[in-house]
Amino acid sequence: MSSNRSSLVSTAWRMLMAARRPLAAIALFGVVLASAAPQPSIIPKRWQLDIRPGPLRIISLEDESGTVLPYFYFSYLVTNNTGRDMDFFAPSFELATDEGDLRRSGAGVAPEIAEQLLEKLHNPLLEGEIHIAGHLLQGEENAKEGLVIWVAEDLQTDEVIVFAEGFSGETRRIIRPDTGEEVVLRKTLMLRHATPGTLQFQGARPLERTMERWILR
Repeated sequence: MSSNRSSLVSTAWRMLMAARRPLAAIALFGVVLASAAPQPSIIPKRWQLDIRPGPLRIISLEDESGTVLPYFYFSYLVTNNTGRDMDFFAPSFELATDEGDLRRSGAGVAPEIAEQLLEKLHNPLLEGEIHIAGHLLQGEENAKEGLVIWVAEDLQTDEVIVFAEGFSGETRRIIRPDTGEEVVLRKTLMLRHATPGTLQFQGARPLERTMERWILR
């Protein structure tokens, strides 16, 4: 790792350790690491699934208690062209904002919310996160479509970043500069979205995607 990258990573770790809000630091560290850490191989050296992410949107839905909340959501298409069937496909997704919030998909999302959204999208092939997990056979005819949802806790943010993991087997081991501890980075798809101002009146319009690339995180 170059001296500039090493310095940047070291700074990120110091911020992570000193932050009052650990989740904020973790979100920041993930973004900093995207530019400072080793980059994924240009030509995949391990298995990699083909993922086609849809646009990120916001929708307001009412749960069984009558509470109406905004939610981020997007759908994706995943195809296994690796040359072998996958025994257990179990992707994971996180959403970070420039305010430092970091949230795993599905956290705080009631089952009826996911069911409502699936009904509204009118796509019988679309599956929620629990149901999509499992075997992923080879070929386009066996491709799966998944739906990912987050509670939108803060609509006053200038950037929203989605991290999608579980679509590649590539990893890289690095040494933490502050402790010397070994850390495993995983190839992750990063989707960055510009959201200047407030998202309160965003409606059904997709968020502007400014970047889509693979990183090690």
